[in-house]
Parts: sequence; C-alpha cells; structure tokens
Amino acid sequence: MTSTSPTPQETRARILEAAVKVFATKGYHDAKVDDIVSESNTSKGSFYFYFPSKQDIFLALSDTFAELLESKIRQAMDKEEHGVQQMDAALRAALGLFSQYRGLAKIALVQAVGLGAVFEEKRRALNNRLTALIQSRLERAAAEGSIPPLQAEITARAWVGALNEVVIHWIYTGTPPLEESLPALKEFLLRSIGKE
Repeated sequence: MTSTSPTPQETRARILEAAVKVFATKGYHDAKVDDIVSESNTSKGSFYFYFPSKQDIFLALSDTFAELLESKIRQAMDKEEHGVQQMDAALRAALGLFSQYRGLAKIALVQAVGLGAVFEEKRRALNNRLTALIQSRLERAAAEGSIPPLQAEITARAWVGALNEVVIHWIYTGTPPLEESLPALKEFLLRSIGKE
C-alpha cells in the first residue's frame, strides 16, 4: 500500500490553517514559527518554503480573509435586484463569514491593529475595499431614486465602521451572537440613509 505525499497546495493550506489557530490563540507576538510548524505537522523547511517569515504568513492570512469577505459580499449582493435586499444579503453574508471564520476575523480586524505600518496598511486596505463596494451600491441606489441623495463615501465608511465595531465586540466577548445583531444593525443602517 502506497501513501501519497501531500501536494504543495495541500501543504501550504495546512500551514495556513495551523497559523490561524496559533495566531488566534497566542496572538501575533507570542506566536512562534515552531508553534505553526508543530500545529501543521510539517517542517520548518516547508514553512519557510511558502512563507519567508512569520510576518509574511500573517499578511497572507489577512489577504485571504479580505478576498474571501469581499467575494462573499459581492456574490450575495449580485443575487439581489434592489438596494435594500442587497444590503440585507451583504450583511447576512458578512456576519455569516465572520461567524464561520472567527479566527481569521480576529487576525484581520483585531490583531493587525498596532503591529506597524505594513499591518495597518492591510487593515486599511480591507476597509477601503469594503467601503468602495458599499459606496458603489449606494451611489447606484441614489441614482435610481430608491434612496435619497447622500454623500456615498462617508456613508459607506460609517457603515463599515459600524460593522467593524459590532464584529470586534463579538470577537472579544462572543456576545451577542452575530446573527442576533443583524436586525438592529440593519435597522440602524437603513435609518442612516433615510429608510425605515
């Protein structure tokens, strides 16, 4: 009976999954490459083949989460025709993703804060990507007349900020469950654009 070696993609994925667990448990500063290697059941050589440093794997995880979040929100919004339904779908997708990937969310939204310019740039890039996505939808809704005219960029930034605060509180406390936050968050965001 022959055993097959993992593919390079499988090894890289295993290292990334282990890094999520280690960073989420120990935090960036206390996490060691040896911890990630041990958790992934790989070698230091494998780790350094894919990630030149602890910072590089942390940044890769931040990028992975940002891409996943933007993709899920965009897909959810594209399935709906009208602005309010798009917002509801986007919120459900975002909160569902945060719930599913709490460790990644903690890395991208909490641990990246205060780690230096490179990390801050990643965090800001995620916020900017979400802001641009929401802004484009708000501008479209205003042009169609389904919401009153508004300063779409400022509104989108406020929405991202509100979502961040709800999620960060949940990451720290686990309460309330994100799905329970949805109705109040949706009501708040709708009122901010003159909708009831």
